[in-house]
Amino acid sequence: MKTTYPVLLLAAAMSLLLACNDDDTATNPVLPVQAQTVTNLPADPTTPSSTTGQPPLSTGKYTLFNLRDNKTVANTDSASTKWDIGFRGTSIIVNGGPIRSGQGGAYVHTGTFDELTTLPTSATFAQDQSPSSLAIPAVSGAGWYNYNSSTNLVTPIPGRVLVIRTGDNKYAKVEILSYYENAPAAPTSANRSRFYTFRYLYQPDGSMKLN
Repeated sequence: MKTTYPVLLLAAAMSLLLACNDDDTATNPVLPVQAQTVTNLPADPTTPSSTTGQPPLSTGKYTLFNLRDNKTVANTDSASTKWDIGFRGTSIIVNGGPIRSGQGGAYVHTGTFDELTTLPTSATFAQDQSPSSLAIPAVSGAGWYNYNSSTNLVTPIPGRVLVIRTGDNKYAKVEILSYYENAPAAPTSANRSRFYTFRYLYQPDGSMKLN
């Protein structure tokens, strides 16, 4: 009888521990990641020249963005892995390739943002090879936008999603919603351009799940 009680106590303690673990799992379920929306991200917008008759001026620099932290990154950190994508005019760069410091890349997916729940096995990621050879083509109809020369308007192509491999080798999906300040439903040439509104979903666990 002297050895029976310790055994019973040990069994009871183990049962209690397992029950607590089950409760923790039930009360702390793994939540799906949530999409976020970024509005009016400046992409090197032009400013009026102080000299009469001269064209508007721009800096020529990209606005760098960290998808994990949902914030811009100083251009002085362009040679680091602190950023994932960058915006300048209609050009979007990624932090990957021989001219970058990160492991990033991009794949232009045809389909809707919500239906893209897993990275396609057929996806082939491109990288920025040079300032003029980017992973995401900065050409009307080939990347994320169409350009209408008659109206001088840039519009996102419906059903185009940018799948981004980030600078630290995670994955995200990005949908460009507007190229104009305050995202007007029907932009005109009077609206100020080079202000991105986009939504994105970043997967922090490194998996290929995009929901």
